[in-house]
Amino acid sequence: MLVNMRDEAAVEEPAAYLDHLNDAQRAAVLFGTESGSTNHALPLLVIAGAGSGKTTTLAHRVAHLVASGADPGRILLLTFSRRAADEMGRRVTRIVSRLSKDQPRLAGATLEWSGTFHGVGARLLREFSGRIGLEPGFTIHDREDSGDLMNLVRHELGLSAKTKRFPMKGTCLAIYSAAVNTRASLGEVLQTSFPWCSEWEADLKRLFLGYVEAKQAQQVLDYDDLLLYWAQMLTDPDLAAEIGGRFSHVLVDEYQDTNSLQAAILLAMKPDGRGVTVVGDDAQAIYAFRGATVRNILDFPGHFDPPAHQVTLDRNYRSTQPILGAANAVIALASERFTKDLWSARDGTQKPRLVAVRDDADQSACIVESVLARREEGIRLKSQAVLFRASHHSARLEVELTRRNIPFVKFGGLKFLEAAHVKDVLAVLRWAINPRDRVSGFRALQLHAGIGPKTAGRVLDNIAAAPAGCVLLGEQPVPEAVRGAWSRFSSLLEAVASATWPANLEPVCQWYVDEMPRMYDDAAIRAGDIEQLARIAATYPSLERFLTELTLDPPSATSDESGIPLLDEDYLILSTIHSAKGQEWSAVTLLNVVDGCLPSDLATGSSSEIEEERRLLYVAMTRAKDQLDLIVPQRFHVSQQPGHGDRHVYASRTRFIPNRILERFEQTSWPPPAVAPRPTAESRRIAFDLAEKMRSMWK
Repeated sequence: MLVNMRDEAAVEEPAAYLDHLNDAQRAAVLFGTESGSTNHALPLLVIAGAGSGKTTTLAHRVAHLVASGADPGRILLLTFSRRAADEMGRRVTRIVSRLSKDQPRLAGATLEWSGTFHGVGARLLREFSGRIGLEPGFTIHDREDSGDLMNLVRHELGLSAKTKRFPMKGTCLAIYSAAVNTRASLGEVLQTSFPWCSEWEADLKRLFLGYVEAKQAQQVLDYDDLLLYWAQMLTDPDLAAEIGGRFSHVLVDEYQDTNSLQAAILLAMKPDGRGVTVVGDDAQAIYAFRGATVRNILDFPGHFDPPAHQVTLDRNYRSTQPILGAANAVIALASERFTKDLWSARDGTQKPRLVAVRDDADQSACIVESVLARREEGIRLKSQAVLFRASHHSARLEVELTRRNIPFVKFGGLKFLEAAHVKDVLAVLRWAINPRDRVSGFRALQLHAGIGPKTAGRVLDNIAAAPAGCVLLGEQPVPEAVRGAWSRFSSLLEAVASATWPANLEPVCQWYVDEMPRMYDDAAIRAGDIEQLARIAATYPSLERFLTELTLDPPSATSDESGIPLLDEDYLILSTIHSAKGQEWSAVTLLNVVDGCLPSDLATGSSSEIEEERRLLYVAMTRAKDQLDLIVPQRFHVSQQPGHGDRHVYASRTRFIPNRILERFEQTSWPPPAVAPRPTAESRRIAFDLAEKMRSMWK
């Protein structure tokens, strides 16, 4: 780590390593570091259009700050995935290592604080745990564990026995999470997002209080607590000054995707904005369903006096100009935005196509024909994507692709941590370091033949009643038939808590693999995932870091259930628009570009919802590099409608492409109209003879 450096040394001339950046990118990188600049105290907002080199710009800004004298140990880089943070760190390291040839002091410089909001929050909470009433070994629950604990409290409060149908655990957890992340009252959340649950407001308050008390008693935090506790720490002036003062620079990627709580954390750490850089694009704010709000980026400049400096990256390196012209026309109709028109040096001649089809069956046939035709032209299936607003929109297409033997991947396979065998091992590890974690303990206990819910509950009650540090697992009241196995298991847990890492993981994995044949018919296949889990674990410095980061940023899918056709050399990409953000393909097809699907008829209750649907269309369009088709079915076949039976519903083109911007698109239809053959002398003779024969029948 670099030490004893000037926090912000002046750079006289733009360095050679910035030569390949365009003017706007270079301005963003250099802002506040120029010799004699008075802007070193101003916050910076970088409006980074789709495909404009956002990651390159942000990585170069971090590297330039280090090269200018900033201590890399005091730079905090916040991203929305660990993979993004790792990639950013690698880029910064590459740039700085090249510079170290001329500046030896830069050798070995690395970012110590780079990660997701939740990951950094977990790290700070462990560090400050003793000052905020947490034990350092607190457990972090994933969504499923949190739902189980919510359900346990729900049952204990008698809410599962209501004569009316009380919301299920998943809905309760979603309501709780929305209230925490948006910082809105429970009443507001229910009214805007869960109106069918409004009658239960008083009971939900009681449930959430019980849920919080259960977490505190068990020393567990859920996903949302990592932000909530961090934000609450910063309400203490001394802690806020200490944590904020630790970082000379705070840089946030994808700021349009932050929620109210994340924005509050940033502003509490750096209330004057000094050293703050946020990068994002208001036109790509599409995650309101996760609690994100476009207001964070739109209102960012006004939080400071003077307002934050703005740099706009509007050169697109991905798409052709006709595609960008159409996308610009769509987003220009937004009610509020930062003015930005993307442009590209890639001219191109093909406009995006608006393809009218008769129904969803023709839509599928049209797409398959187009996909195969592009493949024959040399565009691999992997370089093509079909996008849609909702996952079920692709059902008919999936049937047609399967029938035509066209391999495809649909984003959204079974999550690694959702696999039962993986959750079993993680439950054992979590319970080993935090015996008061009731959810993990309940699962771990019942992995033993002969221990059921009743015995598990009795053991956990004993542990909860025992004084801190006096939990004796080996003496717990388990059935005599499993006493020997239980003694070995309790010794195993004690070893996990005290032995060195990762050596203490192997015995747990081996114990579980030995138990698997009793629990699963496909134990051999599942054992591969346990081996993969062990390999992942070995890359972490401690058990706590492993459990924390795996929970916050898990692998996407299990080895055998991800849906990726590994035996095929090529496959088509199917994806929701939300999952496609940040991706790009040579050719993109967008399904169901009609009102009711885009915008979704479930997201037109307010102007803000409609504006987000407009941004969804914009994000989908800007994924395409060379070819873009927007399919417009004229009608849909709807089956088994109550009171109506099977019927056809007629559709109209999305409101986001009004007549006044149609010039940006090529309008066509599928199938193309048949062209009548030109009459020949022979065809005229045959027609004449046929007509004569028909008349002669009646003479």
